[in-house]
Amino acid sequence: MRRFTTKMLCRAGIIAALYAALTWPLGSLAYGVMGFQIRPAEALTMLPLFYAESIPALYVGCLLANLLSGYGAWDIGLGSLCSLVAAALTFLAGKFIKNTPAKLAVGGLFPVLVNAFVLPFVFMLAGSTSAGYWFNFASLTLTQGVWVYGLGIPLFFGIRALRKKGVSAFCDNVSGQPLRQDAAAHKN
Repeated sequence: MRRFTTKMLCRAGIIAALYAALTWPLGSLAYGVMGFQIRPAEALTMLPLFYAESIPALYVGCLLANLLSGYGAWDIGLGSLCSLVAAALTFLAGKFIKNTPAKLAVGGLFPVLVNAFVLPFVFMLAGSTSAGYWFNFASLTLTQGVWVYGLGIPLFFGIRALRKKGVSAFCDNVSGQPLRQDAAAHKN
C-alpha cells in the first residue's frame, strides 16, 4: 500500500472542503426537498477514479456537509458512510476497468445507487414522513444521476486533461508528469 504524500493529504483536504463548501450554501435544497437533492458537490464522487485520497476526503466532506442537515445523527452517520462506501467502490472500478466510457458508467453507478438505496432509510429513521421509500429512491436516483454524471463526467475529462498537461497539483508524482499507468489510460 502506498503512503499518502503531503500532496495527497493537501488534495484530500481540498476535496473535503470543496464538498462541504459546495453543499452548505444551498441550505435545505442540498439535503432533499421531497427526496430531490440539489447537491452539485456529488460531481466530486468521480474523483476516486483518479485519486485514492478522495475516498476519505469525500467521507469527511459529506460528514461536514451533513452537520447542517435536518436529518441529524442518522444523516451525519449513515449519509456520510454512504459516501465512503460509494467512493471506495468507484475507486475499485477505476482500478479494474480500463475503458474510459465503461469506467465512467460503472464508477458513477456507485454514488448514485448507494445513496438512492440507503438515504430513504435515513429519511425515515430521522422521522420524515413526506414521501415513501420508493418515491425517495426514484427521486434520489434521478438527482444523483444528474450531479454525478452531468457534472462529474466533465470534471473527469477536465482533470484528465490537466494531468496530461502535467499540471503538478493534479498529477501523482513530484515531477508533474503523468504516471505511466495514467499515460496508458489516456489513450482510451
